[in-house]
Amino acid sequence: MPEPCIARIIGRRVWDSRGRPTVEAEIFLDNGASGRAIAPAGASTGTHEAVELRDGGDAFGGFGVDRAIANVNGEIAAALRSMPITDQTGIDRRLIDLDGTPNKARLGGNATIAVSMATLHAAAAATGEPLWQAVAEGGEVTLPMPMIQIFGGGAHAGRRVDIQDFLIMPIGAASFDEALAMTARVYRMAGETMADRGLLRGVADEGGWWPEFASNAEALDTLVEAIERAALAPGEDIGIAIDVAASQFHSGGRYRLAADGVELETEALIELLAGWCRRYPIASVEDPVAEDDDRGMVSFTAKLGDRIQIIGDDYLVTSAQRVAAAASRGACNAVLLKPNQAGTITETRAALAAARAAGWRTVVSARSGETEDVTIVHLAVGWNAGQLKVGSFARSERMAKWNEGLRIEAALGPAAPFARWGRG
Repeated sequence: MPEPCIARIIGRRVWDSRGRPTVEAEIFLDNGASGRAIAPAGASTGTHEAVELRDGGDAFGGFGVDRAIANVNGEIAAALRSMPITDQTGIDRRLIDLDGTPNKARLGGNATIAVSMATLHAAAAATGEPLWQAVAEGGEVTLPMPMIQIFGGGAHAGRRVDIQDFLIMPIGAASFDEALAMTARVYRMAGETMADRGLLRGVADEGGWWPEFASNAEALDTLVEAIERAALAPGEDIGIAIDVAASQFHSGGRYRLAADGVELETEALIELLAGWCRRYPIASVEDPVAEDDDRGMVSFTAKLGDRIQIIGDDYLVTSAQRVAAAASRGACNAVLLKPNQAGTITETRAALAAARAAGWRTVVSARSGETEDVTIVHLAVGWNAGQLKVGSFARSERMAKWNEGLRIEAALGPAAPFARWGRG
């Protein structure tokens, strides 16, 4: 029986969680199967990540994607026509070569990742397998430990506080379902705590509560209080994770924490964060220093890497080369994997492989501008990544992903493996 091949590709404009245009790609095969996927978009972006192609001008505030869609319907569709759908590596290589730039700037990383993810879906549809099973390729699969935002901040909340995400990890849960149930309790209690103080102002960009705090540490105090009000034990049932996103408040070699009214050198910031890690049950810190502060990342990892997870996001931008280089310097011990940072699935998986070769943990992640697309959930399960960061426990673009994880857990049955903390 001949291998199914790409018959046609269609790009179309759809809308993300901010009401901005984004790219959807749909691939139709010569055997009648098809698959589609949607490119997400970030607010806090790394300098070295794949570039979204936006139209500029007045329409949609400059965020139009007509040029990226034209590239999908034109050059990309022509170049990939008749390629076997199971050749993900070959398809992605053709996308990379066709673009010809180091950061997908010509065709647009939003165009290439939509097509690359749609390839996965079409290939799975052609075999009748669920996507998580197809990407596992016979390997071990695990439901990931959720990392879920409770309070937004930084670029996600008008910089009301400096730290971008205050998150929880249900480290005491025995299953994905239990992890989400625990999260629901903490999320609700956090909202009630804010309401009791007359500080409830709605939600931030990713669905976490809007941060009406006088300092960054007050957010951590309130998060601990919410965990306790949910009748859960901080540090035993629930761990805390923070995404510092330090590049966002770094300038001229100094870090300005507006909520705290201080400007700090790198080592002073590291000591501040280390103090928080001693005071609060923090299990994970993401981007504790700026993306170009190599010395700071090495110093932070040396100081705390044997105690907590230290994730590179803007610092690593889902790049296998940057992961390998950071590991050789002793910087970080985990990587955030965002497919649209790399621009193709093959490059994303290469970053995961580089992290595993270094003995690191891996976290598959959504972006702040999201849609109903659930590809990353299947990647987290099928790649046995161990952790999944999606945003908060509200808004349909987030809940679609958590709910997809529940469906996968149900499909795997009562013995569905769950990446309990410590297994990574």
